[in-house]
Amino acid sequence: MRRDIFQAIADPTRRAIITLIALQAMTPNAIAEHFDSSRQAVSKHIKILSECELIGQEQIGREIYYHLEVNKMKEIDLWMEQFREIWETRFHQIDEVLKNFKNEKNEK
Repeated sequence: MRRDIFQAIADPTRRAIITLIALQAMTPNAIAEHFDSSRQAVSKHIKILSECELIGQEQIGREIYYHLEVNKMKEIDLWMEQFREIWETRFHQIDEVLKNFKNEKNEK
């Protein structure tokens, strides 16, 4: 089953897992050590992230290492970019209003 990327990153534990493996590939046990939840709960989060293709896996010997799929993260960034432009425009407009307000106040 293919899951929605945004549904996957909505969960704080899954975002924390993404942050962990963004720095280096990790085994499921190494990931689980960073959380108070059970190994099974962490495995469920890993499964969801894998189904969304946000993380990939590589088997090295007997161990499976999970790594971040950067290209999939770029999809999220591209989607967010449209909103980033709106926010930056609005922040710029607010800055101008505040600047004008301050100038008017200083002139009085």
